[in-house]
Amino acid sequence: MEQNGESHLKEPLLPASSGASPARASPKKERKTRKVMFSVRGISCASCAVSIETVVAGLKGVESIQVSPLQGQAVVQYRPEETDARTIKEVIEELNFEVDELQEQEIAVCRLRIKGMACTSCSESVERALQMVPGVKKAAVGLALEEAKVHYDPNVTSRDLIIEAVEDAGFGADLISSGDDVNKVHLKLEGVNSQEDTKLIQSVLETAEGVNHVEWDTVEQTIKVAYDPDITGPRLLIECIQNAAQPPKCFNATLHSPPKQREAERNHEIRNYRNQFLWSCLFTVPVFLFSMVLPMISPFGDWLSYRICNNMTIGMLLRWLLCSPVQFIVGWRFYIGAYHALKRGYTNMDVLVALGTNAAYFYSVYIVLKALTSASFEGQDFFETSAMLVSFILLGKYLEVVAKGKTSDALSKLTELAPETACLLSFDKDGNAISETEISTQLLQRNDVIKIVPGTKVPVDGVVVKGQSHVNESMITGEARPIAKKPGDRVIGGTVNDNGCIIVKATHVGSETALSQIVQLVEAAQLARAPVQKLADKISRFFVPTVVVAAFLTWLGWFIPGQFHLYPKQWIPKAMDSFELALQFGISVLVVACPCALGLATPTAVMVATGKGASQGVLIKGGNALEKAHKIKAIIFDKTGTLTVGKPSVIQTKIFSKIPLLELCDLAAGAEANSEHPLSKAIFEHTKKLREQYGSHSDHMMESRDFEVHPGAGVSANVEGKLVLVGNKRLMQEFEVPLSPEVEAYMSEMEELARTCVLVAIDKIICGALAVSDPLKPDAGRVILYLKSMGISCIMVTGDNWATAKSIAKEVGIDQVFAEIDPVGKAEKIKDLQMQGLTVAMVGDGINDSPALAAADVGMAIGAGTDVAIEAADIVLMKSSLEDVITAIDLSRKTLSRIRLNYVWALGYNVLGMPVAAGVLFPFTGIRLPPWLAGACMAASSVSVVCSSLLLQLYKKPLHVEDVPRPTDSSDLV
Repeated sequence: MEQNGESHLKEPLLPASSGASPARASPKKERKTRKVMFSVRGISCASCAVSIETVVAGLKGVESIQVSPLQGQAVVQYRPEETDARTIKEVIEELNFEVDELQEQEIAVCRLRIKGMACTSCSESVERALQMVPGVKKAAVGLALEEAKVHYDPNVTSRDLIIEAVEDAGFGADLISSGDDVNKVHLKLEGVNSQEDTKLIQSVLETAEGVNHVEWDTVEQTIKVAYDPDITGPRLLIECIQNAAQPPKCFNATLHSPPKQREAERNHEIRNYRNQFLWSCLFTVPVFLFSMVLPMISPFGDWLSYRICNNMTIGMLLRWLLCSPVQFIVGWRFYIGAYHALKRGYTNMDVLVALGTNAAYFYSVYIVLKALTSASFEGQDFFETSAMLVSFILLGKYLEVVAKGKTSDALSKLTELAPETACLLSFDKDGNAISETEISTQLLQRNDVIKIVPGTKVPVDGVVVKGQSHVNESMITGEARPIAKKPGDRVIGGTVNDNGCIIVKATHVGSETALSQIVQLVEAAQLARAPVQKLADKISRFFVPTVVVAAFLTWLGWFIPGQFHLYPKQWIPKAMDSFELALQFGISVLVVACPCALGLATPTAVMVATGKGASQGVLIKGGNALEKAHKIKAIIFDKTGTLTVGKPSVIQTKIFSKIPLLELCDLAAGAEANSEHPLSKAIFEHTKKLREQYGSHSDHMMESRDFEVHPGAGVSANVEGKLVLVGNKRLMQEFEVPLSPEVEAYMSEMEELARTCVLVAIDKIICGALAVSDPLKPDAGRVILYLKSMGISCIMVTGDNWATAKSIAKEVGIDQVFAEIDPVGKAEKIKDLQMQGLTVAMVGDGINDSPALAAADVGMAIGAGTDVAIEAADIVLMKSSLEDVITAIDLSRKTLSRIRLNYVWALGYNVLGMPVAAGVLFPFTGIRLPPWLAGACMAASSVSVVCSSLLLQLYKKPLHVEDVPRPTDSSDLV
């Protein structure tokens, strides 16, 4: 990249692929249509095919149809907003042809916000409801995150039908995002006064190049535009709208930021529970005073005992009147939840609350009516039980949602890192900067050139094209030390420019930035269920029915002995009979058991842990990876780029023939020109420097043909009519190239020095060798030592030669080494260890590590590695520091320990609380758990579990190595 002058600043950093421009209208159209393929049986001749084509082509929304009589297939292109695959299939079947299921299915993804889930039973019910929708392939529901991620076939179902299914199950659902939401912008319009204006703007946008979809909101006067970032962007769309106006009319469009849905809904939910609790208290406090406080204070409570009619007192009537709004208005949500749960054939917390409060309320109503009609009847009502139960449960839910909001704090902090504005540079035709404009970060487009002054945040991902500085990337990668940046280096959106002014060309904007990708990855991880949660899911299936049965048996266990006077009469409290005592015990058992805490034990801990990990540079892709990491007993390390820095360089050359050194290197570089291997880059760079020493400044490399990679061995190519082999001993043996004693001796010498010896053979004669060295990462030795102290065995598997591998292994303290292993062999080694019953992790960064990363129980990819390796891994170490291997394992262990503690809290309340509520201690100590106190315990269990998970926010790394150099180049491994 040219560093002097500014003419290159105007050139696109990401040029469009050849032929893309003239054909842009076509892809846009394809995105608005869908293709479906049917297998049609019964087509006997061409006329059958013609009849199918004629009828189907006449359907509204069908753009084209092709029927093959020989293959018995029909391919239909249609517009999904006007018809669907099911309708097309039915039309063909009406022509007396048999149509099989769809042969090719598109899979779309959408995320939904689910409202009203209280426990694991609720999330399971939503999941079942979603999976029963035709066309839904996979559905995952996160209780703590209150979200659902649905994979579905858009040819069979739609987002509206999916939302409808959730609502039919008794829960609320809002669309958060769909697969086509990757690049969308919301614009607020001004000056639009008629339907004609609306149609004009919509048509202008729909015909604009790069626009995929336009959605209008007439109420808010906003428009949502989905676009291709390679072609257009928000600024161009705003210009389109402004240019559409014909004088004297004037249209104006500005960025519109819809309120953050999750935050807004969380605040709404908190306010809702708070208000319900306060309204409940407004009625419950007087009920509590009239039933428990004033009657004990004479003469202030004597007026409550005045009889109105027969034995019905003023106190009874007041308690009834005040309790009823709490039971049926404030507590109506429990009736709704219980109804929908029972309707779908499952039980949840709402069922328990509804049963308990109704039992207390309606028995109390019976007492009041009996007292009203009888002058001799004496009985005690339990209106305070019903009212206080509802109040305490609402208080518990309020505290729970407040605490749950804290579990995603780390993720919220990440989303807020990007600055709101950026300084955009404008250039004249000669490439000279002519103006600086401060614009919203959301208006930035690819290839924009921005100026970043010291102390400000980098708005988007890009490449430095001018200037030098140090950038603090700790908020993204966890790397504490500022990283030096010069022209050609990449910068990450959300990081802070420390001490120099740099000019950056934007490469990734909007949802494509590293920051957005991290947030999306963590959100997906938080939605995925950890296997340990299966225990809670199994328990929750029979939990509520078991509690109901236990409550009924408790009531019988106290009522029957009471009727037959099997226990002393003095056990029965004053103003209560045996039936009422038994009823109180039964209600207490109903409400003390809480399935909510059980359901929250795992997801809340996973949410906090994944968010905390992301803030420290460790991206964990879901609860499954988080759980498996704590079981790791063996870790396989690759060498180059993992244990070593990953930037090998040629430090010595050796000639074994009369060929000039420059010609040898030119031929080797020509053969390696098409390879992305780190050793290839080292040879290429060495050749470039050698040319400069010899006075040749040409960057032209010798042309090569028949290039072929030999995994784990090297490359071969035909360069300038010569067969050039560049690789190790194995490559030479494959091509039957003889190795002289001199070559063997030099190889042994280099291997003892932990250098990789790259042999260069021309026309099957070894003409020279290049000694390549890759320095160890400074933290490698300490990390290996620490892992051993954790009881984890460390193994090195590399494609490099044995001597080099052993030398490196000895230096870092690894005892077990496997060398000269190809990518498939690495995966096989992992499987061998797994066969021994070990949980195996793989740490690597190259393309050739991806099979091993996928085969391992836990794959850990170095963040500076290749995209393929990162995609195949379960955990991404963004900082490229080995110390984060320890962090990932330690965080996993701490999280699993916290989950187990959460289960102790959740089950402890039930295991200890239910017997006490059932009256086990009452005969011996006189201690019993009144229903209102049981409700308080129920609420406390959920709050304690969430607060327990929040303690993971205090997590600190067990090992922190200072001054670890951070490699900046991506590299493959040997």
